[in-house]
Amino acid sequence: MKKAFVIGHPIKHSRSPLIHGSWIAEHGIDGSYEAIDVAPENLPAFMERLRAGEFVGGNVTIPHKEAVFAVCDSVDPLARTIGAVNTLVRLPDGRIHGFNTDYMGFLGNLDQNAPGWDGGAAPALVLGAGGAARAILVALQSRSIPIILLNRTRATADRLASELGGDIIIGALDEVNSAAPLAELVVNTTSIGMHGTRFEDFDLDVLRPETLVTDIVYVPLVTPLLADARARGLRTVDGLGMLLHQALPGFEAWFGVRPEVTPGLRAKVEATL
Repeated sequence: MKKAFVIGHPIKHSRSPLIHGSWIAEHGIDGSYEAIDVAPENLPAFMERLRAGEFVGGNVTIPHKEAVFAVCDSVDPLARTIGAVNTLVRLPDGRIHGFNTDYMGFLGNLDQNAPGWDGGAAPALVLGAGGAARAILVALQSRSIPIILLNRTRATADRLASELGGDIIIGALDEVNSAAPLAELVVNTTSIGMHGTRFEDFDLDVLRPETLVTDIVYVPLVTPLLADARARGLRTVDGLGMLLHQALPGFEAWFGVRPEVTPGLRAKVEATL
């Protein structure tokens, strides 16, 4: 039996067991996927369990995404660029390979729910320059999309842009109403939207009619930003699809089957929000 996992601290909130468990059942796989709470001080010991063959691999979430770098034998170049690993695979010789599927989840979500979103020449407006923004920027760069990056602390955005390189214009978050009319895609990578918080000074009326607005926050499923965009007739994509699509590459690597993100699976996970 092939066993996989998601580790974090805490971990009870994770929807990953529901996602992967559904695929295991759907494809009749002799396997399991479990959430395991691993405190930071216990991470090295857990990784030895993986190395010894107890698991075929698993997912990594907060607070371990950076720490696992030190215990991986190899890391995908894009994961190094993003600065975090969220998926581990045990190789046949016991070595551990780490990669990051967050950027795949972001692209897969938009490709499925807003086909053709990347066909224009206008830039994407990315709000926030924290850890979550890295994967989004890498994803956009992989599609050759120019980027406007706004952050409360401009120095943080400057540092991130210099690390990634490429076509990234930097600004402060209070410049959003000047930058927004230039964009055909708006991406919120900040925590604004959770607990009812909103971008108080962002006037969505300045956006182009064809602009697509997406949020990586998925609790709540419809954030105030998405609700305001929909009220203005703009296209929106919520963040739940990113969670679902980022799970695909890991499942395929562990169990040898490429599953699909279906409306039924989405409904299952949405019912838990």
